[in-house]
Amino acid sequence: MRSTRIKRGLERTPHRALLYATGIAPSEMKKPFIGVASSFTDLIPGHIGMRDLERFIEKGIHTAGGYPFIFGLPGICDGIAMGHVGMHYSLPSRELIADIVESVALAHALDGLVLLTNCDKITPGMLMAAARLDIPTIVVTAGPMLTGRYRGRRLSFIRNTFEAMGRFRKGEIDREELQACELGACPGVGSCQGLYTANTMNSLTEAMGMSLPGCGTAPAATSEKRRIAFESGERIVELVRKGVTPRKIMTKRAFENAITVDLALGGSTNTVLHLLAIANEAGLGLPLESFDRLSRTTPHIASIEPVGEHYMEDLHWAGGIRAVMKRLGERIKNNPTVSGKSIRRLVEEVDYMDEEVIRPAERPYHKEGGIAVLTGNIAPLGCVVKQSGVSRKMMRFEGTARVFDSEEAAMRSITAGRINKGDVMVIRYEGPKGGPGMREMLAPTATIVGMGLSEDVALITDGRFSGGTRGPCVGHISPEAMEGGPIALIKDGDRIEIDIPRRSIELKVDKRELERRRESWRPPEPKIKRGWLSRYARLVTSANTGAVLR
Repeated sequence: MRSTRIKRGLERTPHRALLYATGIAPSEMKKPFIGVASSFTDLIPGHIGMRDLERFIEKGIHTAGGYPFIFGLPGICDGIAMGHVGMHYSLPSRELIADIVESVALAHALDGLVLLTNCDKITPGMLMAAARLDIPTIVVTAGPMLTGRYRGRRLSFIRNTFEAMGRFRKGEIDREELQACELGACPGVGSCQGLYTANTMNSLTEAMGMSLPGCGTAPAATSEKRRIAFESGERIVELVRKGVTPRKIMTKRAFENAITVDLALGGSTNTVLHLLAIANEAGLGLPLESFDRLSRTTPHIASIEPVGEHYMEDLHWAGGIRAVMKRLGERIKNNPTVSGKSIRRLVEEVDYMDEEVIRPAERPYHKEGGIAVLTGNIAPLGCVVKQSGVSRKMMRFEGTARVFDSEEAAMRSITAGRINKGDVMVIRYEGPKGGPGMREMLAPTATIVGMGLSEDVALITDGRFSGGTRGPCVGHISPEAMEGGPIALIKDGDRIEIDIPRRSIELKVDKRELERRRESWRPPEPKIKRGWLSRYARLVTSANTGAVLR
């Protein structure tokens, strides 16, 4: 066991003394040391219930003959960080989380890890650490929040807060209903109810085989989630004894299975960044093109909020991720999982599927998967769009550029009513370097939807979008503006054509004119010049590679 390096031999007398100071009994010293990396915090709804899950993980580890040590990790709530300086820190926190798990696990010679997580950058950060360390690991995602209620209607975070702001401004709802949305949209513990980034990543963690069956969708604060936590604690001890490490599970097949499930669900575009980054840590080449290649042959068979009317609780009761994989048939490849059962066996065990929530592949919502990768003279290295959230009318769109060098500038124009039908909003200098931190543009996109402009206005950015975004919103434009990408050369009044079926995004400006503009372009001053984010901006790569650090 790895932990022998801190607890065996005469020269480890001081080490043992410190371990005994923690309260461990001498009889326990021969057992595997299991780290429980918990992102519990009072700040995030998806994490406030983790103290309970920590207990059940501990019980499982003890039952199976291991000894648990809980250690903490930071977490940022994207919803609370949205629309101000806090959002600069969200994506970069993914790298910090991976580094902290690595630091604690290696410094304390842990034999195995249980990663207790739930939200947007925290889950991928932990998976990056698992792939990097390659010591036995199992992931427990704390589960989605149940929907709220208001006068017989179900409420959810994005639709009934961000989009409600736009509806209030239009006069469609009064202040009393707006306040009812504030109080009722998030009724308690769990990750936000729709297929936003948190729940998409949690679902894909199960699809990759890194968490136990049902973990990706089982609601927070349920007895089922407690049992999954207990069984995960038991299982990690067995993984340690058998030497089953993440890279034996996180194979190329596992990543392609995760992408396929993502496309079938119509999940968040942020998963593109995260899966590329996790694959990079696993030593696998996963090109951006993989998403589009698989999207061409993967039907979109579940319509979950914000795109559809179903929620994560509906997906779970409909059969969960295993049922989605069963629907996809031969598109899902066999692969080992942390449960000890293969993907094929887990899928064979599915005996119920709700066709209203998870449609047969022959009767999809869309013939292609939820994400499309576009290229063109605006994005030579690619960009992404959640095509499952775009109406048929807006799949092809040509409009007039309205250029903004920050999210704040764009929001001022939207709320002042200066965005008109036929506009293509261009929000730039919001990429990994330029942001820095590649902020989510949920406030602009949700306000546009709430104001009834989603069928008449498009938005493109070198930043990214929340999993709650819907409408013709194209993100991750690479290279980004701060690196001199073509998006930096767009001017107000230019014509832009977006053609999702043809996978193209083009600036209708003569090449010679673009060359003249490039000659006069100079990068702006960095928005943040001190602290960790200034270092991040110097080290981070572009979105098409997963925004990883050099």
